[in-house]
Amino acid sequence: MIESILDALLEPALLLDGAGRVVIANASARERLGVWVIGRSYVSVLRQPALLSPVEDAYAKNDDGVARFIHSSGEVETPFEVRVTPMSGGDGTRHVLLVFRDLSEVHAGESMRRDFVANVSHELKTPLTAISGFIETLQGPARDDADARTRFLGMMAQEAARMNRLVGDLLSLSRLEGQSRKRPTDMVDLIEVVTETLRTLQPGAEVEGVEIVSDLPDRAGVLADRDQIVQVLTNLIENAVKYGHQPGRIALTLKHVAREPVIRGPAWRLIIRDDGVGIAPEHIPRLTERFYRVDTGRSRAQGGTGLGLAIVKHIVNRHRGRMRIESVPGQGTTVSITLPAA
Repeated sequence: MIESILDALLEPALLLDGAGRVVIANASARERLGVWVIGRSYVSVLRQPALLSPVEDAYAKNDDGVARFIHSSGEVETPFEVRVTPMSGGDGTRHVLLVFRDLSEVHAGESMRRDFVANVSHELKTPLTAISGFIETLQGPARDDADARTRFLGMMAQEAARMNRLVGDLLSLSRLEGQSRKRPTDMVDLIEVVTETLRTLQPGAEVEGVEIVSDLPDRAGVLADRDQIVQVLTNLIENAVKYGHQPGRIALTLKHVAREPVIRGPAWRLIIRDDGVGIAPEHIPRLTERFYRVDTGRSRAQGGTGLGLAIVKHIVNRHRGRMRIESVPGQGTTVSITLPAA
């Protein structure tokens, strides 16, 4: 019976007899280690010194224990946590159960969090360092220089605005992560949202010499968070203006899809195409990573935080939609957002 119970576990599990030999290896353990482990000592099977003390305590003191180690198989290293549990057989014999938990995803998450904290620290430190330098100059050499004071105060305002944008985007990401499992339920007309967003953004695009042309149907209903859809449109159109040619042209199209395979139903596809320099293929898979930039200097000069496309991706995922980025160097970039139709 215990063999059937262990086979039902997704995690690898080994049952040891009183002498430390493997008497049962569940299906997951057999898949990872092989059937040859049956009848062998756990010491020779696993060769992990970290397990010795917890297993000995389980036999001698009837204590539960935990061990962590890295298992190497060829070029692949897998971190494991092993729960060590003493058990008594019906005849009074002592057994020990080892249940293995793969920590790869946990370690990957910890690494991502460390990288995120490091990136946030760097992004905040850069403008703070600049502001500190301006203050030092104004308190010293430029104390009585009115022109320098005006210039430096303007620069300080720019750096403060940059920090404000960064904090705003970080708060947006935090809110989105908290809402990720809550699908929007409000009926929203994409045509109305697109039209209003274009009305807001077109004056700024015209200043840069960029023409925005749109091809929209009469109505396109989706279940959505209206403010978040505005955020997606604003981010993508502003990116197209910043990184497209100036003067240049942006084409915005909204199409109905009778059946979208991944969404498994009807959908609306928003396509934004610019005529810029394009993006090299190796960058495209990473564009939605937090703080990833193709051209760091240009992005910062344009006021970018490196979080815009990460926010767009989170919003699209919350709406159970799809996002696709296509680009050919020298021919521009196309971003497609597909949302389930209401």
